[in-house]
Amino acid sequence: MNQAETIISIKDRARKNFSKGFNCAECVFEAVLEHIETDLPKDVLKLATGFGGGIGLYGDTCGAIAGAVMAVSAIHGRSALPHNEDRKKAMNMAAEQLYGKPGLYRIFNQIPNKIHSKYGYTLCREITTLWQDQWLCRDHALHCREIITDAAEIAAALITGDKETISSEPFGRNVENL
Repeated sequence: MNQAETIISIKDRARKNFSKGFNCAECVFEAVLEHIETDLPKDVLKLATGFGGGIGLYGDTCGAIAGAVMAVSAIHGRSALPHNEDRKKAMNMAAEQLYGKPGLYRIFNQIPNKIHSKYGYTLCREITTLWQDQWLCRDHALHCREIITDAAEIAAALITGDKETISSEPFGRNVENL
């Protein structure tokens, strides 16, 4: 499967997952786990469950964003910290991995920025404000399914894209004004 086909397959699976009863985070994470080799056991999907509804329906960061971050982390995340006998050098190496150009935060920063760009928000309670009195209605489900599909596409593109390129992109909105 080429990159475009993989992205489409992940988007389609995430979209279908929602109609099977997966929550927003599970939809995205499971779709990536199904189509991308991560060497992670299938039980790792359990980690996504609590992120639905902006973390247990609390309404914070959209679960589809959390699922996308988890999926991209499964490929591009760190499995160990840089090691150096000199503590300061080790800290500098770790900071360079995250903040540098290329840097891992440049990859992950794209996910909420792209969702925010399209939907105006990243918090579940703001994205779904129209349906808070009728949470499980059809319009709400259709809206969330679109966000899930978009988050899956973003994750798939970041996973299948050239790591050097995507990790060198400029930061979008961020807490450090980088």
